[in-house]
Amino acid sequence: MEDVSATRSELLARRVRIRLAEQGRDLLKEKRTALVREFARLSREAVEGMDALGRSASAATRALSTAVALDGPEAVGSAALVTSRQLRVAVRSRVVAGVRIAELEADVAARAADARGYALVSTSGRIDLAAHRFEVVLDQLLEFAVLELTLRRLVEEIERTTRRLNALEYVVVPRLAAERDWIKQVLEERELESRVRLLRARGTRERRAA
Repeated sequence: MEDVSATRSELLARRVRIRLAEQGRDLLKEKRTALVREFARLSREAVEGMDALGRSASAATRALSTAVALDGPEAVGSAALVTSRQLRVAVRSRVVAGVRIAELEADVAARAADARGYALVSTSGRIDLAAHRFEVVLDQLLEFAVLELTLRRLVEEIERTTRRLNALEYVVVPRLAAERDWIKQVLEERELESRVRLLRARGTRERRAA
């Protein structure tokens, strides 16, 4: 406590700082709780999305294998060339407990068979099915990619909030409390010494007067 001045103003200052630190600690606890709640919700969505993506990918692969086997790789390749297009993808954000979370706005990849660009009379329903199922996989992939980015961002913010919370709860507040208690003890000891001196001085005066 060499750098701490044992004065009443310092005692008041420590009390104010402790109160502010405790308020900051409580706010960080609330923030972390909100972040963890959002992380738990999105984690459930991620697990469900991963399962759905796996099922969709398997179904798309089977449909493609069937189309290649029965219609031939040339027919499938020709249909794939004319169906290629660009999807508009935009990223926007929303705020959760003071943290910006990414959200995706994208064109829907899945479309009607007559909107893919190839002639329906020259292709089979098997090619249509394969195309549709891979378009579904693409839509799910885009959603899952943003979900994964959001989960990573939440994990980073939860870790950073936890570090700040632990610093306040286990370092800053205990240190300020120890300084407050030391200043209070020193002031009480000084006050006691002053009372003892006053009593001695009064006793000396009384003895002299007697």
